[in-house]
Amino acid sequence: MKHYEIVFLVHPSQSPQVPGMVDRYRKLVTDNQGAVHRLEDWGRRQLAYAINKVHKAHYILMNVECDHKVIAELEEIFRYNDAVIRHMVLRCKKAVTQASPLKVLDLLEAPAKNTAEVPAASDA
Repeated sequence: MKHYEIVFLVHPSQSPQVPGMVDRYRKLVTDNQGAVHRLEDWGRRQLAYAINKVHKAHYILMNVECDHKVIAELEEIFRYNDAVIRHMVLRCKKAVTQASPLKVLDLLEAPAKNTAEVPAASDA
């Protein structure tokens, strides 16, 4: 089986349905003897340019190991799902399991935000 990196953008009005969508895609991969090596929900972010007059989207990253038939099925699902406004599938040479640079940056910024809020709360 081959390794793939999948990034898809979900329309911001459909953000509450993202966990269900991700579960369905994960189940599709695992039911066909595949494996999900990394799954990251990057949340709602500003787009570099508007897509169909939408300026924000919910980003999801998946690193999977599966057959090309499963990837073809996922791409077809993405193509006909109106909630998915963009998707990209890349083939990788090996499984990627470490956190993405974007996730690492978010984890580093989170403690800084929490410490910045604590003094402001204690002043009041």
